[in-house]
Amino acid sequence: MKESIIIIGANGQIGTELATALREKFGTESVVTSDIREPQNLKDGEIFEPLNVLDKSAIESLFQKYKPTQVYLLAAMLSATGEMYPQKAWDLNMNGLLNVLDLAVEYKIEKIFWPSSIAVFGPHSPKTNTEQYCIMDPNTIYGISKLAGERLVEWYQEHHGLDIRSIRYPGIISWKAEPGGGTTDYAVHIFYDALKKGSYECFLSEDTALPMLYMDDAIRGTLQLMDAPKESLTIRSSYNLTGVSFTPKELAEEIKKILPNFAISYSENDPRQAIADSWPASIEDSPARADWNWKPAFDLAKLTADMIENLKTNKL
Repeated sequence: MKESIIIIGANGQIGTELATALREKFGTESVVTSDIREPQNLKDGEIFEPLNVLDKSAIESLFQKYKPTQVYLLAAMLSATGEMYPQKAWDLNMNGLLNVLDLAVEYKIEKIFWPSSIAVFGPHSPKTNTEQYCIMDPNTIYGISKLAGERLVEWYQEHHGLDIRSIRYPGIISWKAEPGGGTTDYAVHIFYDALKKGSYECFLSEDTALPMLYMDDAIRGTLQLMDAPKESLTIRSSYNLTGVSFTPKELAEEIKKILPNFAISYSENDPRQAIADSWPASIEDSPARADWNWKPAFDLAKLTADMIENLKTNKL
């Protein structure tokens, strides 16, 4: 049976590249992208439908029109932006998910992908090698909504038989699309400023270690999870997934190996620091490795070299 795929929230950092990967895998005509705003670069043959995920009737119209077999729900308000607009963040992140899950039951969607985040962890979660199951006490609206979403996802699977798959994404690093207001965004902005200005003022302290994932690994891991046999999956909430953990200082030193004159400074009292301090410094992802053979391909050196090369060639 031919797949019919809808991506909701497709214009963001992950959605942009996931759409490309899914078109390459299933064919351009099989993938419908949607977002509340028009995409900047829509190529011939690519299908886009404007959509507000809070408009349940509009989602239903989309399901009726395209009869999707898979739905990827990526629409969300991220951590730093969510702290500025907590009511909007909760509404978008929770009611958008509920709209899709309710309609997925009604229209018998075969597979759903919904991303969670390392933001589900909090001040009392283990800081290093944070395990799949541990204390989870998020203190941001984004993290609270993602943890609530994980519980909803499990409930809809148990009570309605939906096949929902999820990854707790760490910070995502990509050269193709700019990030969307997260606490880990420094690890993308630093490359732009390094090449444009030769310096960067980081909003996190030099020793703030956070788990990161290069976009190539994020997309590959997502497709691997969606391809895995349902019976092999032991986590029905959201899988821990990680690539490499590093601090701003360690990233700056790696950049200096390629751009020797690069200089970094650090701002003080940025509200994103408190968010980062509540998150893990590194993640343990053995269930993903055991259940669907997850293994990252990019370490810090390879990631840094690839970012600089691609930004030089394609963006700047």
